[in-house]
Amino acid sequence: MRLTTMSDYAMRLLMYVGQHPGRLCTISEVARAHDISEAHLTKITHQLALAGWLETVRGKGGGMRLAAKPQHIGLGAVVRSIEPDFNLVECLAQDSSCQLASSCHLTGIINGALQSFMQHLDRYTLADLLEPVAPGGDKVLPLNFHRLASAATA
Repeated sequence: MRLTTMSDYAMRLLMYVGQHPGRLCTISEVARAHDISEAHLTKITHQLALAGWLETVRGKGGGMRLAAKPQHIGLGAVVRSIEPDFNLVECLAQDSSCQLASSCHLTGIINGALQSFMQHLDRYTLADLLEPVAPGGDKVLPLNFHRLASAATA
């Protein structure tokens, strides 16, 4: 399974905004921080706002902030809202013309693997990706989204 770059960038964007609570973040600062095109981030910001993950403020001094607390933003839900489809093989598409569709068991197996992957992501929230502060004020290293996604496919 491979997620699109859009999902990767969406997670980076949410992580950045989540690490800066109490202020509005701009697309240009996130683009600089992650070396991502502002045009890509604009599109992703729009999708995340439509899905209810971000609030955006237009105009001078505008920007974006999380629309919910990090612990209420599920990673599986975010991925579902960003990915265009989950057709891991051609036969999973609605308009499939697979000759084996009536007798093939691959579709069920692939669907099961996809469900396991998504259930794994559903166990985590944006809060799991943010840098928590330990009682002594030291930052705890954040969970790496790429490592999380790789573990789900292993």
